Amino acid sequence: MSNPRPSPLGPATLAIHGQRQRDAFGSPHMPIYDTTTFAYPDTATLLQVTEGRRQGPLYSRYGQNPTLYALEETLAALEDAEAAWAFSSGMAAISTLFLTHGRRGIACLGEVYGGTLSLLEQQLPTLGIDTHLLLDGHDPEALERLLEAGVGLVYLETPTNPTLRLIDIEAVAEQAHRHGALVAVDGTFATPINQRPLALGADIVVHSATKYLGGHSDLTAGAVMGSVERLAPLWRWRQNLGTALSPQLASLLSRSLRTLPLRMQRHNTSAQTIAEALLEHPAIARVLYPGLPSHPGHALAHHQMCGFSGMLTLELKGGRDAAARMADQLTLFALAPSLGGAESLVTQPCTTSHVDLSAEERARRGIGDGMLRLSVGLEDVDDLLADLHQALDMLETG
Repeated sequence: MSNPRPSPLGPATLAIHGQRQRDAFGSPHMPIYDTTTFAYPDTATLLQVTEGRRQGPLYSRYGQNPTLYALEETLAALEDAEAAWAFSSGMAAISTLFLTHGRRGIACLGEVYGGTLSLLEQQLPTLGIDTHLLLDGHDPEALERLLEAGVGLVYLETPTNPTLRLIDIEAVAEQAHRHGALVAVDGTFATPINQRPLALGADIVVHSATKYLGGHSDLTAGAVMGSVERLAPLWRWRQNLGTALSPQLASLLSRSLRTLPLRMQRHNTSAQTIAEALLEHPAIARVLYPGLPSHPGHALAHHQMCGFSGMLTLELKGGRDAAARMADQLTLFALAPSLGGAESLVTQPCTTSHVDLSAEERARRGIGDGMLRLSVGLEDVDDLLADLHQALDMLETG
């Protein structure tokens, strides 16, 4: 779904008024069109839609549904993109992106989500798609060799999971574009509120909307945003793979986007407060958070982000056992994977997202066994701090 850009409106206004589709009966938000197919009064009008000469609902499996159109307009507006497509999950969005724009080879920079890594390492090579993992992030010399060899898509997450490293989007885009390659950024951790990859030179942005965009741990969805030219080829893949988002979940996600700016403001401020408060605790070896001056990417974070999100990582001095004991002691932080919901979550990467990697491989990637990743929710920050302190103090007292 295309969207005019740029918009002079702020993100909070766009989250509510970003959709141009209007309900025929005056509802301020698009209702659920729980409809598989849509009828037309005559063949000529139907042909205008099927041939793409006129926008209109037709068949929901194709994504041609008013509820989906309204959602996609808001998604595009938030990223200041010309177009957006909504998918049944973040992995559906990423897979479609790779199948569409990765045929000339994919260079993946730094750490990425485990499912994305598995897709790159195991599935895509069976289809004849060359994939290259540059685990050190943006290594200009290594990337230059791949681009000179003809790689057509550079893919990255920033901040990364779980070390929260930052990659310079502008530098990567400038290098890739010299060789005619595209740059796609997974913006799930940052959200469009904290980071705008397209404005920094990226060609495409992908989100697991299950996380912050959904924000309530009650839906699974994905999204891809970019120019009409870059996104148009994805549409046929989505149509034939059957990965368009359902109208019911599209409506639920549209509801969530209306409060995204407010929620992210709370996530940002609470995570910053917690990161600063835990810096000097004797049980903690490191606090990783882009908003801290001690973070190695702090200067870059100030350049390409306008908020540092609700994700932070602790590295405990006691290693794997201490991290597990602390996670088990927490009461307000639920021990669970995923992130970005209203509730606070804690996860130990060596037992969840990176459990399939050897200890040596985790160490090579900077993922210590004593790491705990926190998704700071919307609870009162004083209550969250009290919960963290009681768990940390337990480690100190034995």
